[in-house]
Amino acid sequence: MFNSIYADHLSRYYSLRSDTLSDSARKHELCYLRRFDAYVAEQLKTYGGITEDFVNEWVGSLSGKSGSVENEVVVIRQFLSYLGVSGECVCLPVVPKVRDDYVPYIFSDEELSIIFTSADNIVLKDPKADPYMTIEFPVIIRLLYSCGLRVGETVKISMLDVDLDNGILRMLNTKGDKHRLVPMSSAMADILTRYCMAMGLYGKDSGWLFPSSRNNKHISAEAVKRRFSAILMANGIRLENRKKRERGPCLHCFRHVFAFKSFSQAERQGRHLDDSIPFLSIYLGHEGINETAKYLKFSNELFPESIDAFGDFISGLLPEVDYET
Repeated sequence: MFNSIYADHLSRYYSLRSDTLSDSARKHELCYLRRFDAYVAEQLKTYGGITEDFVNEWVGSLSGKSGSVENEVVVIRQFLSYLGVSGECVCLPVVPKVRDDYVPYIFSDEELSIIFTSADNIVLKDPKADPYMTIEFPVIIRLLYSCGLRVGETVKISMLDVDLDNGILRMLNTKGDKHRLVPMSSAMADILTRYCMAMGLYGKDSGWLFPSSRNNKHISAEAVKRRFSAILMANGIRLENRKKRERGPCLHCFRHVFAFKSFSQAERQGRHLDDSIPFLSIYLGHEGINETAKYLKFSNELFPESIDAFGDFISGLLPEVDYET
């Protein structure tokens, strides 16, 4: 698994970490550790070489999104701390400060209408496509829209975690190893109930909510993303002249739409935003309100009537977010 002079240390460390991580976190950590192992294998042949110059050069060699670089440095810093406790003389890298200029894409109501209509009228031309997609896809995007879910956690929902009577989804082992309960609106709960009846899932307490027709696995998130990309392309929904760090239209944007509409509704009903943020942060499965801050970044061209209220609130309360969620 590892090939550098610290291969044994890396193996023992990863073995210890594996017991405490979710599947997703375990894969990311292993990827970072392997990359560091490859770098060390090229640069060091003897112990004692993890100096300040070495770690600075390693950090400088990293590429990709700023948030990903930060995460990678954090993981390797933890390993090096473990190495230090084991008796090796090491220098710990400084976690780079990351400025986030991320700007989300917010679907307009017209675009949402087009997307839902297209989703409800899918014609599968690819013989390799899962035939369940025509039934599952319209429900999946409505869950993303109405509950602010991530697509990856949505396709992994088990029937054991679906409470149709009370309209609640139980989300387990999601990003950051977090668990949460997600109440649905009565309209969404009704859609999900009718979907379960159509799929023969109603009353079952095992299996996937969105199964694959070909095996015992759930439908893949990548298949859902491809279907959504096809709908966007067919309807010309795109971000013109997209700048660096601007997110073009994608499934994750439904989370931003959900957050924006939640805050907009709270504003119309006279609720203070500082009262709403903690609840929304928990609902979305964030670590804290700082993560929720970027969900308040939206286009003043699309929503000019709300810019002042949100802008004044954010500037006084929430700092910049340093990573993508």
